[in-house]
Amino acid sequence: MPSRQQGAARRGAARRRRVRRVTALATIVALVVIGVVVVPPLFQKAIRLFTLPLEYSSIIRQQAHDQRVDAALIAAVIDTETGFDARTSPTGAEGLMQIEPATATFLAHRSGGTAFNVNDLGQPQVNIEYGTYYLAYLLENYGGDETAALSAYNGGQTNTNRWIGQAHAHGHAFELDDIPFPQTRAYVQTVEKRQVSYRANYPVALGYR
Repeated sequence: MPSRQQGAARRGAARRRRVRRVTALATIVALVVIGVVVVPPLFQKAIRLFTLPLEYSSIIRQQAHDQRVDAALIAAVIDTETGFDARTSPTGAEGLMQIEPATATFLAHRSGGTAFNVNDLGQPQVNIEYGTYYLAYLLENYGGDETAALSAYNGGQTNTNRWIGQAHAHGHAFELDDIPFPQTRAYVQTVEKRQVSYRANYPVALGYR
């Protein structure tokens, strides 16, 4: 017959096995919870950063405040123009917001920026400042109509003015479908959709709260 000490030892070993099983089960449950709660948000964040990137948020917020332009609109224009990857286009447009040197020179004269240098358009601060100023100018010129302003940003003011005149001649306000250039129409539609997405996904970074 087993001694009392042997029985106690077996009972102790059984308890330890139960404790290990409970601990292992708790660990598995914890890992599952972490997988369900933590991993998807991290995955979603990675996907968001890839599909809806955002850089230079402090510059965007400042310029949005200074020029009274929606921060999400600025971010959407940058994303649509360059995906936040500054470059020079084949037509000579510069930087994040693809500002043409002639446009920047006009804006510099209009704003009194006597120290403006075309080479500075490659700098994010300068480029976003001029791009936002240009958006503000266009929005003011078109009475706050974002569709018209974006149309002019991409397709030029001369073309947009003509399209607006044609829309009015047909008895209706200027709309997306009144833009005959497929590229400009697609551009405006993309910016407007991304504007909504930036506002929804980056409320803190863009200063909405």
